[in-house]
Amino acid sequence: MQYKASFCLLTFGQFLTTGLEFIAVIALFHRFGSIQGWSLSQVALLYGIVGSSFAVADATCRGFDKFSDIVKRGDFDRYLLRPYSTALQVASYEVQLLRIGRLLQAGIVLIWAVWHLNLNIWDIALVGMMLVGTTCTFAGLLILSATLTFYTVNTPEIVNALTYGGVETASFPLSIYPGWLIILFTWVVPLAFSGYYPVKSMIKSGHLNYLSYVMPLGGILFLVLSLVIWSIGEKHYASTGS
Repeated sequence: MQYKASFCLLTFGQFLTTGLEFIAVIALFHRFGSIQGWSLSQVALLYGIVGSSFAVADATCRGFDKFSDIVKRGDFDRYLLRPYSTALQVASYEVQLLRIGRLLQAGIVLIWAVWHLNLNIWDIALVGMMLVGTTCTFAGLLILSATLTFYTVNTPEIVNALTYGGVETASFPLSIYPGWLIILFTWVVPLAFSGYYPVKSMIKSGHLNYLSYVMPLGGILFLVLSLVIWSIGEKHYASTGS
């Protein structure tokens, strides 16, 4: 924030880049009308939830994406000496305020979708729960990718297929994908529990059941499991030897 002009320009760049992505989605629906029965506003609801959640998770947990550098420099040794959670220290290593641009863009799409679909107060409450659950899921993914660094030193690029690739995949109805991909993003990476399935129940079934409100909790459980795996991986840390 010491360089306010740079901050504003980079934030606007994030807003513009993600905005152009959604314009491509609009063009897709302009050409085909719908995707397996899903309208633009319905997909926009999914897109807004996923985009907003990822922006928050990426901004607050960016340190995990940089964790391999922390390990290679031996800086993690200092983290172990401090009377604070190492996961919290790594998460706060770098806070990306530039993600406000992405959050603003996804938030505008989400508000438009909620207004256009005429959601009631219970639906909006469920959307709030989905935002929390999806944010926790993305945070858990970033933590798990950093945990691999305890064993591999460098974070494998394949992890990006689940984080950044997960953003693109979960922004559309899972029904358009092959079966193995649906299984992956349901039972391995539970993005579907905090996004696709509750939205489908809300706007496709025409009614909500108690399970719809429970499913977003899967994201919170995934985050807790990720932190447990992080603590296990921490025991395998062997420093740099320098």
